[in-house]
Amino acid sequence: MPGSLASVGVIAGAVILTAGLAAIGTASVAGQRLASAADAAALAAADAASGAVTGVPCELADEVAGTFGAHVESCDLDGLVATVTVELRVGPVATRASARAGPPP
Repeated sequence: MPGSLASVGVIAGAVILTAGLAAIGTASVAGQRLASAADAAALAAADAASGAVTGVPCELADEVAGTFGAHVESCDLDGLVATVTVELRVGPVATRASARAGPPP
């Protein structure tokens, strides 16, 4: 009997550890996806502002962010420099990331 109780404890500990590591992995992947969405959206807006691609800069940024499952929360243009903030919902939590793109100063 004492061995079966220890086995249950070891199995429960392994399950809890696995669930914690899975949650950390999910958060890490979501963070990288969000950063990629912000970078790509800012680049798209800056390209549209410079005339390298056709379209309205902030609309194009929202379209690109949508491919990552995110949406543009704010989009500011200062000449050819675009600053974009995107938001991504992961379960009940909303996370945000910002990126700037444009020609060097």
